Amino acid sequence: MTTWTDHSTDRPITFSAPSGIDRAAHHRLDEAWLAAAWSHPTTRVFVVSGGQALIDDTPDGRTELIMTPSFEAPLTEAHRYYLGTDDDGVSYFALQKDALPGRMDQSARPAGLREAGLLLSPRDAGLLVHAVALENWQRLHRFCSRCGERTVIAAAGHIRRCPACGAEHYPRTDPAVIMLVTDEEDRALLGRQVHWPEGRFSTLAGFVEPGESIEQSVAREVFEEAGVVVGDVEYIASQPWPFPSSLMLGFMARATSSEIQVDGEEIEEARWFSREDLRAAFESGEVLPPYGISIAARLIELWYGKPLPKP
Repeated sequence: MTTWTDHSTDRPITFSAPSGIDRAAHHRLDEAWLAAAWSHPTTRVFVVSGGQALIDDTPDGRTELIMTPSFEAPLTEAHRYYLGTDDDGVSYFALQKDALPGRMDQSARPAGLREAGLLLSPRDAGLLVHAVALENWQRLHRFCSRCGERTVIAAAGHIRRCPACGAEHYPRTDPAVIMLVTDEEDRALLGRQVHWPEGRFSTLAGFVEPGESIEQSVAREVFEEAGVVVGDVEYIASQPWPFPSSLMLGFMARATSSEIQVDGEEIEEARWFSREDLRAAFESGEVLPPYGISIAARLIELWYGKPLPKP
């Protein structure tokens, strides 16, 4: 008998593939170790700014993060984040700066995760998603939520400490659910957000509220956005989504009602699609698939049975 999870590992989800990097969190408070790692000749460093880093295309057709030895890296007083060490003992750091350095050559270019996520290797994508998530948190949490004092960076970028009240603040990750809903006819429910271009359809999604289980969140969000009642919910996979600080939890859900009533605020249009309906809509251009960087595309593919056309 075929189940959803039989094919869930056929192709890695963007940002979720094994990166080969050990985050080695036990080193983050060891200043002597961090200093030695920073000064080691094999250590590699890249700059992150505004969610972007420099990438470059190699002669053999790959795309890589531009990294330099630490002695060639720009200076920074505090915003130096240890990201981990690979199996060969190479340590990786990200530097948060107000701007990216000048292009190192004519082919290098700035790129964010939405562009670079599908181009980079699992190692480079994993490093960049870690760095961007830390940068987003650091920029948004500079002051103590208890007393309002400006905090200082600790633990190689993974803690902010308050010098006034002693509070420690850790990077925040907001759980969000994203789900493909199917009905008793095995049709898929896809919706179009208000700010999306005409024809762009994808799965429904939303944030987990305080005091709510993820299963309850799936059912609530589907009903709020599309007016459809959900019964069984099955977890599929997760995806880091630092835009700015989410963890996407992917599900398949079975509807117990089929009448659609969109909220008009987040979702402007929602429709049930059979596989044949969706194939025809793709071919005619009536429906545009979700961007391949998102776990939404993988959830739809699990139901659709084959890769979606490229956006």
